[in-house]
Amino acid sequence: MPEPSLINYIIAAICAFLLGISKSGIKGIASLIVTGLALVYGAKNSTGIMMPLLLVGDVFAITYYKRHVQKEYIIKLLPWMVLGVLLGVIGGNYISESIFKNGMALIILFSVGLMYYWENKKDKTVPSHWSFASSMGLLAGFTTMIGNLAGAFSNIYFLAMRIPKNNFIGTAAWLFFFINSFKVPFHIWSWKTINSESILISLKLIPFVIMGLIAGVFLVKKIEDEIYRKLILLFTAIGGVAILFN
Repeated sequence: MPEPSLINYIIAAICAFLLGISKSGIKGIASLIVTGLALVYGAKNSTGIMMPLLLVGDVFAITYYKRHVQKEYIIKLLPWMVLGVLLGVIGGNYISESIFKNGMALIILFSVGLMYYWENKKDKTVPSHWSFASSMGLLAGFTTMIGNLAGAFSNIYFLAMRIPKNNFIGTAAWLFFFINSFKVPFHIWSWKTINSESILISLKLIPFVIMGLIAGVFLVKKIEDEIYRKLILLFTAIGGVAILFN
């Protein structure tokens, strides 16, 4: 990967800052982060650069929100997400850069449509059939492997479950700590997107992640539950449009 220009480095730093904000609770902006890092480093290479940043954010989130975990949702989603990751590992070796980018954008926009439907339908019944958790888990696992975009589908699931803000954040934190840790070996030995070069880039960006984590904690406290849910939809949609028209 060539050394990025100053402008590209600023874009990457902003993305790292936003990643910190996302991990501390402002969900839905992950697609903006993926878009920015893909612009700077390429869609597939950026997935490896993001992994250490994600894990730093995960460790913070599971520590800060440890009192707000609902384990039953982790148990329902995690096995399906693991299977989705394995499918993504295989499929990712055969997906070109352009398909990678356009696929990520279409997945995001599709997920926004689903989230909007769940938020605005008159029947507020929580879906209980096993197929809902399994389909969201498979899609989340596959998309987190090929583009770190599982947040879109986990957001759909948690929004549909009507989980309160802090429980949403705490449960998602543990779920992604498990799944991101599981992905690391595949990035190192299968895709080779985590290597000495990518780790050096990640280390330069981690301070911005930490700043974002601190800022995010402050912001989450100021946002009411209903506004929080609408922000998830808005930020996810913006990121999908941005990557589609890049």
